[in-house]
This record gives sequence, structure tokens and C-alpha cells, in this order.
Amino acid sequence: MKGTLYLCATPIGNLGDITLRVIELLKTCQLIAAEDTRHTLKILNHFDIKTPMISYHEHNKETRGKHLIEKLNEGINIALVTDAGMPGISDPGADLVSLCYAEEVPVTVAPGANAALSALVLSAMDTRRFIFEGFLPTDKKEKAKVLKRIEKEERTVIFYEAPHRLVETIFDLEKATCNRNAACIRELTKRYEEVKKDSLSNLLAFYEENSPKGEFVIVVEGANGEEIRQEEIRMYEEMGLDVHMQIYLEKGMSEKDAMKQVAKDRGVSKRDIYTKIKR
Repeated sequence: MKGTLYLCATPIGNLGDITLRVIELLKTCQLIAAEDTRHTLKILNHFDIKTPMISYHEHNKETRGKHLIEKLNEGINIALVTDAGMPGISDPGADLVSLCYAEEVPVTVAPGANAALSALVLSAMDTRRFIFEGFLPTDKKEKAKVLKRIEKEERTVIFYEAPHRLVETIFDLEKATCNRNAACIRELTKRYEEVKKDSLSNLLAFYEENSPKGEFVIVVEGANGEEIRQEEIRMYEEMGLDVHMQIYLEKGMSEKDAMKQVAKDRGVSKRDIYTKIKR
């Protein structure tokens, strides 16, 4: 019988946030795969857990992943943990889960603390619809794509960021979102937990004067959909109807379909567009 991979959530700050189930799994699994064994050892020592550990992180995931699959196929139960929160979110845990499914190895989750959701509810931003972007890419082209994507994003957007990159990230977000409101939340569940809510420009000014400390979650409010729509309509009206039609005709649309799309863009009826074109 194959072993099971248990995705175990660990505290994001306060050790008291670990669940009883995760403690039990860390004690009863034959092996713990940890992102940073030194960090996880602090948790194990605190709860008097003696289970052996092995490292599994971004730099050894290919070779170590195969090794862990071999162990699971031998019937060994493994608890996978990250440095903080849920494994598989902004770490290589997702790769190991994919390997398990490919090998038909059982996988289950022992949920618990998560920095993104904890910050979202603390931010008082809209929680009905939101997206998680994690860390902005370091590659300039990839980062530009992400920032372009959120220019008109109407959902609340959640980012992770390290203190040494916080000012640069807030600067980029301010430009991309036309200075929306946001919340910068640091040291979640720890002694110096702090929530700062303001416009991105004001947050930028604050952290330029006050050196950021601790790990951050940035929660940015979504764009106002109606304002975006009205701005688009103004843009199309300034463009001129002939130019607007030509854009879609050059894409291979028939005149009928082009008129339909132009009418949709401008928030008017197709008959209005037909009447103006045929004058």
C-alpha cells in the first residue's frame, strides 16, 4: 500500500495557530519534508516532535521530489510543510502534489493559517471577489505583464513582498492602478503585527521615510468598473467611428460583426452605429 502525502499548514507567526491535527500528523508521519529544516526544527522542538526531516525546496525539488515519491510508493507517510502557512502557495509544494497525482499517490490536506487570507480580512477590502498574485516577478517583462493585467482589475488583489523590495513594488502598483487605496500588512500574528491603510502614494511616501521591516502582504482595492467603462467610452468616442470600425475590419470581422462590436464598445445600439455609418 502506498503512503500518503499530507499537506500540513504551519503557523505564519504565532506558534499557537498550529492545529491539533497538524501536530498529530507531524508526530505520526514517518517523515517530514520541510522547505527549511532549520526553521521547521523550531516548531518541532516547541511541540516535542521527534519525526525525522528532509529538505524539499525550490533548489532541490527535481531530485528530492523523485526521492520523496519513491518513499511514498514504499508506503511511507510524509508530512509536507513550508516555512509558514499552506504548502503549495508560492513554493514548490505544488510540484510535489503534481508528481503524486501522476504516480497515483494519495494526497490530502490539513489546513490552517494562510497569510493571504488573513491579510485580506484584516484589510477591510472587498472580500467577495479577490485574486492572489503572490510575489511580483523579478523579470522586467514578466512584471510588466502582471502590472498591465491589474490596471483594470476590478477584484481585490493580494501580493506578497519582502521588505527590501516593498518600496519598489508599491511604486509600480501606484503607477499601474492610478493610485488606488491599499493596505500593507506586516508580521501577521506576531508581536509587531501592523496594518497600514492609505492610498498607494501615501504608503509609498511613508515607507520611503520609514524603512520596511518584516514580511509584507499588500492588499490593493479593485478598480471601479463603472469609471473604467466610462473612460473606455470616452476613448472610443474620441477615436472616431470610422477608425473604430476599421480596427475590427482589419481583424477580419464582417461589417455586420464589426458594427455589433463597435456598438458594444460605445454602449449604444447597433442601429445607432448603422445609421451614422450609412449617412
